[in-house]
Amino acid sequence: MSDHIRVHRLAVFARHGVLTEEAAIGQRFFISFDAVVDTRAAGESDDLTKSVSYADMADVAVGIATTRRFNLLEALAEAIAGNILANFPLVEAITVRVDKPSAPVQHVLDNVSVEITRSRANA
Repeated sequence: MSDHIRVHRLAVFARHGVLTEEAAIGQRFFISFDAVVDTRAAGESDDLTKSVSYADMADVAVGIATTRRFNLLEALAEAIAGNILANFPLVEAITVRVDKPSAPVQHVLDNVSVEITRSRANA
């Protein structure tokens, strides 16, 4: 299947990270995801009930990122992927990327990110 519903760089303010300062101060994160969904029926019928709402998936991602705290970007991405697969049955697979542009690294860098892919076949 080659149909995808993608959301790029949802911005959230959260307190994820291993360091105590990250939990206290917080910082901006960007969440992106790519959901593999068969959109043929929705495309042929122009009926949202035959597809997946990107707004609803975005609400899930932002809700998890802003109401829970994770030490690792991997854990945040895993929670988002698992929740979307559990709550959106038309999603066959999902890739979630979490960007942390202000990661506490002692080098000049543009961004740190984690990207994971999960699917029903491997759940």
